[in-house]
Amino acid sequence: MTVDLHSKFLGAMIGSAVGDAVGELASGQTDRKDLLDHIDAVSELRYTAATVMSLATATMLIERNTVDAQLLGHLFKEQFRSEPWRGYSEGPRQIFAQVEDTGIGYLDASRKLNDGQGSWGCGAAMRILPIGLYHYQSSDEVLYKEVERAAVITHSHPLGIDGAAVFARAEVKALHFNFNRPFSPQAIIDVLAAFSRVDRLRDKLQLIPGLLAREASPVDAAEACGLGPGAHESLPFALYSFLRNPHTFMECVLGAVLYGGARSGLGAMAGGLAGGYLGIDAIPLEWQGKLENRQHIETLARELAARAIKPTGSPS
Repeated sequence: MTVDLHSKFLGAMIGSAVGDAVGELASGQTDRKDLLDHIDAVSELRYTAATVMSLATATMLIERNTVDAQLLGHLFKEQFRSEPWRGYSEGPRQIFAQVEDTGIGYLDASRKLNDGQGSWGCGAAMRILPIGLYHYQSSDEVLYKEVERAAVITHSHPLGIDGAAVFARAEVKALHFNFNRPFSPQAIIDVLAAFSRVDRLRDKLQLIPGLLAREASPVDAAEACGLGPGAHESLPFALYSFLRNPHTFMECVLGAVLYGGARSGLGAMAGGLAGGYLGIDAIPLEWQGKLENRQHIETLARELAARAIKPTGSPS
């Protein structure tokens, strides 16, 4: 483990939490300056359920060195019971209630959502970042399997699982890149499209290079990608936001959260990618200083870095 890689782990975890909190503040905002003024005015940047569940995932990995679905579901449920005001969507709320009321497992409860189809939303992608960090050198097969084991607790539909896996794979790419060297957005999308297992998401991913090549505005990109709750909509726009502004953390996050949709989740994904690519020093110090529970998040990031799996061979 190098100092630079520690910086990237810290950047990813802190960046995701900051992006989540900034996205939450952006609700109803459409003007960049107004949002920045709003951020300046608050004394604390408070994150949402996406970060709560991400931190629970990091805790599980540190304690067990693998995905323990029952433990993870329990951690999610206990955090929800402790802080139900964090902005949990209806899906997790239904799952936790069924587990409490009937005693069924988290996976069985997850599979009952949407008339037995399971959730295809982007919620799993918003919280899956620690899996990508922990498996930054694992094979694609191992990475997908571990993401699936963590995602199905709340998102058992193939599209919801695939969105989480593709985001984790994108985070791996961000960790491996040297931010002092140029990279090809097309090459990144090619890797992610090949990794994806669901056509609906793959088709949206393949729109991104064209949007970037013709310098499409965020408004046009949002229209093309969609900003609905589905993993095939929010995730591609978050990736577009990162690839459009990869070298400036602030602009990346602002570009992700100012155009509608699930703003906190978009901010969490874009912030996690930018932070993982650029490292902790790229995140504005004022934003870091205002982030709630920052020291706890930093501790988890350092523990993940210390325990990250290093198998023979790493993803390209």
